[in-house]
Amino acid sequence: MLERKATSTPARELGRVGLASALICWLAGICSAGQQPVGLHAQRNRISQVQRQPQRNSYETIYYKNGSLNIEAYLYKPGGNGPFPLVIYNHGSRAGQERKEIPFRYVASVLQANGFAVLVPERRGYGKSDGQTFGDEVGRDVSQIMMRRFHEEASDVLAGLAYLKEASLGSHSLRTAAGVIDFDRVAIMGWSHGGVVSLLAASEKHEFAALINQAAGALTWNHSPTLQSALPAAAKRIRVPALCMDAENDATTNAVRTVGDAVRSSGQFERTIIYPPFTPTKNANNIAPGHLIFSMEGISIWQSDMLTFLRDHLGLKDGGAIR
Repeated sequence: MLERKATSTPARELGRVGLASALICWLAGICSAGQQPVGLHAQRNRISQVQRQPQRNSYETIYYKNGSLNIEAYLYKPGGNGPFPLVIYNHGSRAGQERKEIPFRYVASVLQANGFAVLVPERRGYGKSDGQTFGDEVGRDVSQIMMRRFHEEASDVLAGLAYLKEASLGSHSLRTAAGVIDFDRVAIMGWSHGGVVSLLAASEKHEFAALINQAAGALTWNHSPTLQSALPAAAKRIRVPALCMDAENDATTNAVRTVGDAVRSSGQFERTIIYPPFTPTKNANNIAPGHLIFSMEGISIWQSDMLTFLRDHLGLKDGGAIR
């Protein structure tokens, strides 16, 4: 169904994590990313290695294999013993910042504080992961080359989930984190480019319990008949409840509306929320301002809807209760 929100959710509703705290944590991550260190390839090849972060960061950096590529990811674990539901968060394209390590604390911190484990993959071409950047491989293509790359990145995400499942049964150090995940309660979500990746991953593997689509394909939709065909086709193969979100002043809302219609046509629960126009204080790349509602600056608007949807469709168990 379609719902129009007239007001924004106050920032104080962030629960146990205040917006100011999320801002400080996120900026700390951006500033500490730095350049790739000498000996990076040797570091990448230690696939099972877990880099322990200072306690204030509350995540572990892990590496796993997808075919011949080493993929970097950030794993957040809530306090307590679990088992915890898991949310896989897929970031957007990050043009010009592909090689920075960005753990997206502003999303993960809210989820973590509310009882969710979180995995944030740095898909191929991002952070310290192997592979070409999206721009280098795809260029200006909005057709088959672009879609092939989207599918490849979806495989990076699915490989991360498979790795955590394997790690939960193993004896190495990651077991302490992966071992408290309830793999029957895994949601996948993504913004923009990451929303496309999430849709494709959910359509290819029916291992998820819920999907959140934040403006998937909105910036490219009007220029790509291929995307207009591929995303609804993928959405019809989705077998889990879905939440589709966007703002009125994105480049288009047709992308999320069409995907939402396709999910419902297959008999699944789907909710589409189109928020009022959003204007960020900064828009360095001069894109449609509504697209940036899913940045840190807009999280107070949509985080309550996100948490409500996840509570409703991932369920609650002792040790993984949503607070």
